[in-house]
Amino acid sequence: MKTYSNFIEIDSNKRFGRPCIKGTRIAVYDVLSWLSNGMTIQSILDDFPEIKEEEVLACLAYSADREHNIRVA
Repeated sequence: MKTYSNFIEIDSNKRFGRPCIKGTRIAVYDVLSWLSNGMTIQSILDDFPEIKEEEVLACLAYSADREHNIRVA
């Protein structure tokens, strides 16, 4: 899913330049943290009605792409 750029933005004036869901202050890190602590996608959507499922999935895709592109010395 390379279309995460449709949902993720980096703005140096928002959350210290961390990647966030467009139009929100919800960082990719926040979403990943919630998921890793056992929240389901549905519970995230219930708690944050301003975001959609495809935006949560875009956070996962963004993170996977960054992991894939890490260069090992």
